[in-house]
Amino acid sequence: MNASSGADQLLVDRISQGEEKAWEELIERYEGRLLAFVESRLRNRSTSEDIVQETFVGFLNSLPNYDRKRPLEGYLFSICAYKLTDYLRREGRRPAISLTQSSTDNSSSPWQIVSGHFRGASSIARSGERKDLEEQAIIDALRDQIDKWQDRGDWTKLKCVELLFVVGLGNKEVAEKLDISEQQVANFKFDFIARTKALIGRQNLNTEVFPELA
Repeated sequence: MNASSGADQLLVDRISQGEEKAWEELIERYEGRLLAFVESRLRNRSTSEDIVQETFVGFLNSLPNYDRKRPLEGYLFSICAYKLTDYLRREGRRPAISLTQSSTDNSSSPWQIVSGHFRGASSIARSGERKDLEEQAIIDALRDQIDKWQDRGDWTKLKCVELLFVVGLGNKEVAEKLDISEQQVANFKFDFIARTKALIGRQNLNTEVFPELA
């Protein structure tokens, strides 16, 4: 095991133990590379940032099953490629691009998007009942987070999330408005998404509601 791999595995161990600083290090170490990878294909900064954040959330959810023999960088890029593929399919696009990761891990294979079909209406339509359940689940999860932040006086985090998800600004613009670093914005954004997903998961909803969380 080389020094880089050893450092990555140590980082994964710390993350598994719930060390918050380790999460910050993971994002700082890989966010830039993942963002460059996605943005080079989408040419859309805001959407690329969202996909990268989804990648970190996906890593968090799959951590119990992560094979420690697998290079961390290659694993993150694999998740990112799947998230990008899923986004393009949802948009009804027919990409024929190679999602080759910009990684030094030569053992990783390129990810090729070969989807040539648009999603039918039946695959994306949601019943009114399911939509209502999803909306209520999200409302409950958001209320839980907002109440805790208000009790703790985490006003910067609240402002950050509002600018990101309500106003729709990018990480850089939010950082400038709040006079904080882009890394802090990314950390707040990742934490918000991960906690929202976890809170929804704890509501014991039927698997047909938010099947992507199952």
